[in-house]
Amino acid sequence: MTAINIFTENIFSDWNINEKDVIEKTRKMLEFYISTLGKDSCLNDYEYESITLDILFCDSEKTHELNRDYRDKDKPADIITFAIFADDENRFIFDGDINLGEIIIALDKVIEGVNRDVSNSKNKEQELYFLISHGLMHLLGFDHQDETDYNFVIENQRKALEYIEYDKI
Repeated sequence: MTAINIFTENIFSDWNINEKDVIEKTRKMLEFYISTLGKDSCLNDYEYESITLDILFCDSEKTHELNRDYRDKDKPADIITFAIFADDENRFIFDGDINLGEIIIALDKVIEGVNRDVSNSKNKEQELYFLISHGLMHLLGFDHQDETDYNFVIENQRKALEYIEYDKI
């Protein structure tokens, strides 16, 4: 079994994230993705002993800064991913470890989105895990530049959330 190392940091003071729970559920989703999509992901054809990724919880001011400085987009985002392994054509593995990259989530945008859309039946935790599952897809090299790819990503997110039984909460 591959070791999965997930590091989290919360610099957003208005939501006390249960980071242990996030790590456990993220690990479970990643294991699901690897078992079901591994042959199609950026991990295919590579030998490794462990996988590492980081999750940063912040506010939209931080995602705005990152979007502007690294993506030439002058606006905040609810999620940004830096897919180190998937986006690097050299794809290096250091001491048997693949660093997939980082998922950055603006928690104020999550709260704002849930509160704004009263027809949305999701609570903020469900929206948080939806975004994490989306970020994992990007870290594994899946993108959604067209409708077919978008539907593929969303369908696999739905399956991952069902797998961790978070679709029912």
